[in-house]
Amino acid sequence: SHIKEPLLKPLLTKICPGWSYFSNHLSDPDGRIILIWKDPIKVSILSQSRQCINCVLTVPNGPSIFYSAVYASNLAEERADLWVELLHTAINYNLDASTWVVGGDFNQTLYPSEHSTNNGTVPDNLMYQFQDCLLQAGLFDLRYLGPSFTWFNKCPSFPIAKKLDRLLVNSSMISTFPNAIATFLPTQISDHAPCVLDLSYSLPSAGTKPYKFQNYLTRHPQFLQLMQSSWFQSGIESHTLTQLCWKLKLIKRELKHLNRENFSNIQERVSEANHLLQCMQVQALQSPTQENFEAERELHFRWSFLRTIEESYFRQKSRINWLKEGDLNTAYFHRMCQVRASFNAIRAFITLSGCLITDPMEMSIHAVSHFGSMLAPAVLSPSFVYSAPSWFAELTGFQLSEFESQQMVLTPSWEEIKALFLKLNPNKAPGPDGLTSGFFKGAWSVIGDETTNSIQQFFSSC
Repeated sequence: SHIKEPLLKPLLTKICPGWSYFSNHLSDPDGRIILIWKDPIKVSILSQSRQCINCVLTVPNGPSIFYSAVYASNLAEERADLWVELLHTAINYNLDASTWVVGGDFNQTLYPSEHSTNNGTVPDNLMYQFQDCLLQAGLFDLRYLGPSFTWFNKCPSFPIAKKLDRLLVNSSMISTFPNAIATFLPTQISDHAPCVLDLSYSLPSAGTKPYKFQNYLTRHPQFLQLMQSSWFQSGIESHTLTQLCWKLKLIKRELKHLNRENFSNIQERVSEANHLLQCMQVQALQSPTQENFEAERELHFRWSFLRTIEESYFRQKSRINWLKEGDLNTAYFHRMCQVRASFNAIRAFITLSGCLITDPMEMSIHAVSHFGSMLAPAVLSPSFVYSAPSWFAELTGFQLSEFESQQMVLTPSWEEIKALFLKLNPNKAPGPDGLTSGFFKGAWSVIGDETTNSIQQFFSSC
């Protein structure tokens, strides 16, 4: 705002009677930031500056939220001071373990695409400074609805729009409020889009989840034995992809049972194993017998094993591929899973007319109608124009040699197929059957021959 302090109280008393407020007039004579709230929300002011107010919000029947209200300067030099201030705030208040929300006008875009006149330019130095600040502070955009740009210059002759307003959160905020969502509203009389934060946004039920193989199952001591017996009982040897897919479908029941009996609720199993280990360690110190030491070693092995299973579970779910295998970064993977789940959840649809649909039943009807219009239109489009092979040949001067043409249609060898399977990243998305490349790697000694034969038969029958 740009309201002088003597005018602030009479104005708020008139337009917001019964509301509490706080401004940063002590840091700026214009009072750039004004916080307004009403019971039952409680606000405890911690610090203020010209570009930021830090406070703690107490929500009824909920955890406290550390909130930083931001109104960044138009000057790049002063915005650099704000980035430093946010980093100091994160450190001084130990916000890595607290729910933290940073919202307001940052007067700085984060990427070139956040400018309407972007011509494919690379990020400039000011963007890199902003990106570096958010990376070090552990902040990122909360999933939001509404327009991509939040500010425009209201100049019809030379229109410009940018994303200057953001609602940033840390991973603890996502953990505490997994369904939180921000909504940017129409600008109305302002040149900025206001933002509304909804902490308890309800998600529609997604129904039955499709099967997905967990790569950690290959580490179970009985995995190969289970595969051998299940594969043998699933029928005759497969020689086609149809037969192979049928046998793979039949063994899913046994894989589900193995996972449910040994690794369901993996976080609780790790916690329980750790508790038993600690109790046994105390008992072994009080009574250092051979039996107690042997029991302690077995419990330590089980706890370590379950920890690696937990790490593998969250690694696969987070889709983080650049960390080395064996690094126990379970907490990091868990945070990334929560962030991915927050961003991937479909909370609303925006129709072609601009209407927002949030009701689960209306969303399902709209989705069926949308895909039905593409896959089963009432009126079929005209048949495609046929183009002769010679027309495609004229598009490029390149032509395969006779030897290269023959190589293109050769059936891949057993070694080539196996090498390709072993090369695939096990944490990548599974196929339609839910089986990852990690499954094929772990069970290759059992299913490798039939898998290879079925693939070769496919190529030879084409």
